[in-house]
Amino acid sequence: MANICAICNKRPQVANLVSNANNKVKRWVYPNVHVMRFRLKGQTEVHRGAVCTKCVKAGKVEKVI
Repeated sequence: MANICAICNKRPQVANLVSNANNKVKRWVYPNVHVMRFRLKGQTEVHRGAVCTKCVKAGKVEKVI
């Protein structure tokens, strides 16, 4: 499963790892994504998918247990 948020479409990014000698090496930065059952704000329908923690904290989704 890809690390893509179902709500905000946040996905992995490419960044540089920079050493003290200013050598640059490409690396991946992954979003903090968790697979959970959730309900969109104001709806009763339950979905299952990967959601980033920023969407959960912002109240865009409600976690269903």
